Amino acid sequence: MSKPPNTLDTLLELARSACDRAGDTLRQERRDAQQIEARIGALEQYRQEYLERLQQAMARGIDPVLVDNYRRFLASLDSALDSARNALAAQHEKVEGGIRHWHNARRRVASYDTLASRRVLQQAVLEQRAELRASDELVTGRLARRQAQRGR
Repeated sequence: MSKPPNTLDTLLELARSACDRAGDTLRQERRDAQQIEARIGALEQYRQEYLERLQQAMARGIDPVLVDNYRRFLASLDSALDSARNALAAQHEKVEGGIRHWHNARRRVASYDTLASRRVLQQAVLEQRAELRASDELVTGRLARRQAQRGR
């Protein structure tokens, strides 16, 4: 029959679950940051390609209205890039917060683990003392019976 869990065991299990959740959240925040970085890379590449097309078109001679369209589109790409970079900066802050939260959760688990280890050690010492006391009482009882038998 197993012992019912005590408060420390419950706290330790809750802390481990919280640590696991913090780790999952951190992994998701990092994946989100990678996706934003990939989006920025794609936007930068697309902007570069579009700029090269504009330069080639200008070298061939292009209608000023089309040049204006190209420039407006490049400006919208620049705006999208700025937004994505801002989103990436915000996401990096979330990652840093997630790292701090995960480290705190790990420290909490380590603290409860230490307390649980101490409790196990204390219990072992108490059991050892009880066994020693029982052994001493047994030896003392035998010795007393022998002395009583000799005295008869």
